[in-house]
Amino acid sequence: MTFDNKNNMVYTLIIKIYKVINLNEMQNSLNHLLVKLFNNILKIEEHVLINEEYKDISITDMHVIEAISYDSSRNMSSVAKDLGITMGTLTIAINNLVKKEYVKRTRSIKDRRVVLICLTAKGQRAYKHHELFHENMIIEIKKQIDEEEEIVLLKTLNSLNEYFKTVTPGSKK
Repeated sequence: MTFDNKNNMVYTLIIKIYKVINLNEMQNSLNHLLVKLFNNILKIEEHVLINEEYKDISITDMHVIEAISYDSSRNMSSVAKDLGITMGTLTIAINNLVKKEYVKRTRSIKDRRVVLICLTAKGQRAYKHHELFHENMIIEIKKQIDEEEEIVLLKTLNSLNEYFKTVTPGSKK
């Protein structure tokens, strides 16, 4: 083995080690960023959404309102399924939202056993308030990236969402 060959082997080894270190640093950075992002999303969303007008509801209530939909009646079981919660948990949430006049509960004309829920005018205002927050978030993200980066971001977030479906019991796959 010549001196040059040894140098090439050492250089190749250094490059491989450097790539592993960079990969580990990148994985650590990505992990740190995702953890921070997930922790901050709910805090930021609650800070922005739960203002003086909506101080009587929680961010969880806001997500129930979102799941009900803006201008349609939905049955309780489909909303519970979409939220990944039990009917009992949803019933408690709906009882509170009915008391606070965000949601109205009715019986289906076709099948009186089926309970339908829909938003009141107050609930629709809360829905629009929540929707506007998300629209503004997307607008701000799009201002900072070009179309190619947007496609990569969309693919990446979709992959993350698909991973979550595989590790979440009862999720839609």
